[in-house]
Formats: sequence, C-alpha cells, structure tokens
Amino acid sequence: MQGRRTGERRRPPRGPDPRTPVLVGAGQVSERLGRPGYGARGPVALAGAAAALALDDAAGGRQSRTARLRERLDVVAVVRQFEDSGLEPPTPLGHADNVPRAVARRVGATPRRAVLEVGGGQSPHRLAVEFGAEIAAGRAEVVLLAGAEALSSARHWREQPEDLRPNWSETVGGDIEDRGPGLTDMTSPRLAALGLDHAPAAYALFENARRARLGCSRAEYDRSMGELFAPFTAVAASNPHAAAPTLRPAAELMTPTDRNRVIAEPYPRFVVARDQVNQGAAVVLTSLGLARDLGIPKDRLVFCHGHADVAERPLLEREDLSTSAAARLAVEATLAEAGVEASEIDLFDIYSCFPIAVSVVVEALGLRPDDPRGFTVTGGLPFFGGPGNDYAMHGLAEMVRRLRRRPEAAGLVTANGGILSSQSMGLWSTTPAPWRAGVDAEIRRQVAAWPSPRVTDTPRGAARIETYTVVHSRDGGRRGIVVGRLDADDARFVAATADDSATWALLEEDQPIGRAVTVDEAGVVRA
Repeated sequence: MQGRRTGERRRPPRGPDPRTPVLVGAGQVSERLGRPGYGARGPVALAGAAAALALDDAAGGRQSRTARLRERLDVVAVVRQFEDSGLEPPTPLGHADNVPRAVARRVGATPRRAVLEVGGGQSPHRLAVEFGAEIAAGRAEVVLLAGAEALSSARHWREQPEDLRPNWSETVGGDIEDRGPGLTDMTSPRLAALGLDHAPAAYALFENARRARLGCSRAEYDRSMGELFAPFTAVAASNPHAAAPTLRPAAELMTPTDRNRVIAEPYPRFVVARDQVNQGAAVVLTSLGLARDLGIPKDRLVFCHGHADVAERPLLEREDLSTSAAARLAVEATLAEAGVEASEIDLFDIYSCFPIAVSVVVEALGLRPDDPRGFTVTGGLPFFGGPGNDYAMHGLAEMVRRLRRRPEAAGLVTANGGILSSQSMGLWSTTPAPWRAGVDAEIRRQVAAWPSPRVTDTPRGAARIETYTVVHSRDGGRRGIVVGRLDADDARFVAATADDSATWALLEEDQPIGRAVTVDEAGVVRA
C-alpha cells in the first residue's frame, strides 16, 4: 500500500504500538433450502458456526492457539436480528434469551461483556471500529463480532406443521448490554403510516430525486442502474455463500417480468436487497501485542488505516434528497485519515441495498460507475444476499480474505443503515498502520449545523413535487407517495397521492418532479 503515491502521505512509525488493534480472523457460513447440507439452523447456530470459523482462521488452524484465543476472549458483540429491530414478525421457531452469550457458548467462551448492538446495517462496521478503540485503550483483549439471519428458513418453516418445525429456543441467562432496536427512522408512526417503513419505497424517493438532478429520462436511468449492478452479479455468481449466484446482464436486471416485478418505482425486484437468506459471519479482533504473544502469523493481520461513522438528519430534514451529504463527509474523513486517494484503493465493498446506496458513495469518491475495480467483493445485497443488519460483516470478512491474498493492497468497506441514514466505513490493509481515533465528533457537529427545510405535517394548497415513488403490490395494486414543497412558504411535506386518473397520468409522465399539484383538505396530493 505504501510508495504508490507521488504526493505526501503518512507513513506508519517504525515500531507499531503493541496496543494497535488488528483484525485477525474471519468466518462465513450459509445454507440454502433444498440444497445439500441444509440443516435448518437458526441465527444463533449460524452465527456460532461463523464464530468458530473466525477463531480457527485467526489461529491458522492450530487448536492450541484457538484455545488460547478463546480463553482470552472477553467481549462478544452480536448484530441485532431484523426480528429484534421491529422489521420482521416474531418467529414461531423460538429464539435465544441472550443471543451474544448463546453465540459465545457455542465456541466455548465465557466473555466478560455480552453486547447486543442497536439495529441498522451500519452496525457490523461500527462495532469493528468501536471495539478497535476499546482494544487500543486497553479495555478489551480479544473481541468476537458476529451476526446472522435465517429469514429464509424462518419464513419457510412458519408455513409448516408445528410438529415438523425446528426449535431455535435457547436459555442461556447472564448479563447483556442490550442497546435497543434503533432504526427509528424506519419505524416512526408518521412514515410508517405512508408505507415508508418499507425500505424500497423510502430509498426510491432518493433514487428518483437523483434522476431529476442528473436530468435523465426513465429509460436512461434504468439502464444506468442495470449497468451499475450487472458486475455485482458476476461476483455473486462465483461466491459459494451467495443466495442468488446467477450472472445477469444489465437489461435483464431492469426488465420487469413475473419474477422481476416492480416493487417501488424505479426498482424491480432484482435490484433490491435480498433478505430471503440463511447467512452468518464473524470477525475476531485483538491487539498487535497479544497477536504476537499468541503466535498468530503476520499474514493473518489486517489493520484499519482510517474510519468514519456518521448519521444523517431525519429524511425530511435533509436539504438535498438526491444524495447523502453525510456519506460524502464520511468518505472524505476516512480517506484523509488513511492518507490515501480514491485512485489508490484496490478493493471496494460498498453497501448495496439499492443502487442509490452505491451511487452516493461512488460520487463521493469521485469515481465513474463503470470503474474497472468494481464495487463489491461479495456480490452485493441483491445477489449475495442481505442478511438483515449483518451484511457488512460479510463484506468485512470477505475483504479480509481478499486483502490477505494481496499484501499491501487497500480495501474500503462501507456500511449503511436505516433510510440512507447511518454510514460507517473504513479502509483496511495488511500494511501496518497506527490506530487513530477519527473525527466522528467533528463530523456530527457539521451535520447538526446544516440548514434544513421547514417541515409541515398539515400541508394544504398549491405545491410542487420534489420527489416521489409508486409502490406496487403483488396483487397489482399501487399507491403513490410524494415529497413536495408548498408554493406559499416552501415548506416540505410527505403525503399519499389520490387514486384518480389525472394523478396517475401525472406520475406516469417521464419526469413528474417539479410538476404542480394540489394538497386537498385531507392532506392528499392531487394533479
């Protein structure tokens, strides 16, 4: 990673601090219904299996070294499942009463701390940075991060007779740091009443606003989304853990069919995160000094060169709905801390629940959407799979594997949570680097100081469309959602649209954004 820039760059000191956190192990597991080896494992079993692989990976396959790592393991932190985040109904198959300690028990560990992280797709990478800092401060020795979802199995077995269902119940007991469900932006009553707790609808608002900013027709923008994601399918096709390992050309991704129905305009199913998966992942972190003491080989060590974590303002308080200004700040801070430019990054895994999540980071990096390096090492959430809040753990685990094969290469991993709301990202490499605290507090101050439009909950009168989507149901029904501005005072609002021919005709135009509408006495948008 060093020596490739012509300009000035930071160089690590000759003798790295032994407290420097290092990522030393990674593991992934998966299973698919009806495939050989399917065991109907629940989330804890999948996370535990991935954790065992991560510990063994760190130890280089030596059982004595694995045992010593397990003995020193003092923190287990687990990514919260969708069910515990309020985004999935409770499963009738049961669950563990203490998920982190249930995972720890599966690897024979008794950690001092058991953490159940707050919900959101940012959480795996945020945990890696948080506990990297804990290790650097001497407050933790060996940390296991894990997560899993078995949504595919849960939905399948829910429909089967009770006596045939697997039992995922588990009583462990013990203390736990439960950080709460989070994801308030996706579960707020106001947005949920309009259907914006449904992620495709919420993200489609950003996507359509971006199309308007770029001045693209529907056909042009659809083509660009397909071209962005087609290379992801090629990566997924060669990944043994991918839930949809099928190579698909750009046109196929964006052509509506019975199997690729439109979910929320402009998204057909093939470009939407796929949560129908059974996947688990885990990573192990420790200090450089302890890694040496345990005899962990140097070629297992991966260092964080720069990182950033930031939360956006609530959806309606963001000045520009066509991008993520917070993502831009996070990208800039990560690269500045690492002392690298985007052109020097060798590998990317950009969170890809929807095309807009990739596009805003690619724009912040100043890269073209057809950059030959590609933007995923797993295959991305629509094709590799979107295991609830835990996808970024797979991105990090796979990045570790790739970086070890390419010494001195640099890899950027990004994680996104909520409604394009939380960003956590880091630059990783096998090249040693000192731990740096980051500038997250300063980024938060910047975000808090940004101007925001006035928002009204009771819009009435003449208005114009700022962005929109049309949500399509399986039975052929549809409903429109508009974010608009009132002509009288420019106040922003979000509202449902009327179900009449004139309003549908307006929303079916090539570009409804900017068009005049009226908000009636019931708060409904009409053409």
